[in-house]
Amino acid sequence: MPVPVPPPHQGEVAGIVTRGLAALVDVAVVGLGVAGIYLAWAGLVFAWSPLTFQWPRPGFGPLLLLGAGLAVAYQTSGWATTGRTYGTALLGLRVVARSSRHLRWSGALVRAVLCTLVPIGLAWVVVSPRRRSLQDVLLGTAVVYDWTRARVHEAAGAAPPSS
Repeated sequence: MPVPVPPPHQGEVAGIVTRGLAALVDVAVVGLGVAGIYLAWAGLVFAWSPLTFQWPRPGFGPLLLLGAGLAVAYQTSGWATTGRTYGTALLGLRVVARSSRHLRWSGALVRAVLCTLVPIGLAWVVVSPRRRSLQDVLLGTAVVYDWTRARVHEAAGAAPPSS
């Protein structure tokens, strides 16, 4: 039986292009979440008073707060459980802590807040010799290429599949 060869770049720190694309996917996921919440809210308003229904018109501030809160919750849960959000999973990336293990909930929450409030921190990857964002430098994290599925099973408390 041949020995499996790891994919190219496995375990290496990801650069700005891959991380930027993953961030764009995550922004789209959060945007869809905000749209879904808005439509659910509109549905409740309609169900409450269908004869006088008008589409809700939330201001920019409440929508921004909703989006930021949803982004923090989405990133925190992804990074604390599997080390991935949908965007990073799609692009074969994983967020890891110093010990190369997944972030604890507290670390994932702090990282999510920093990434949401200071998204320009990602640009530090361009000038950093170790390809680390401002958030990575402050928290001792890294975003690495990882195409394995073992962490998903580890987070669920099960053994990874033997393939």
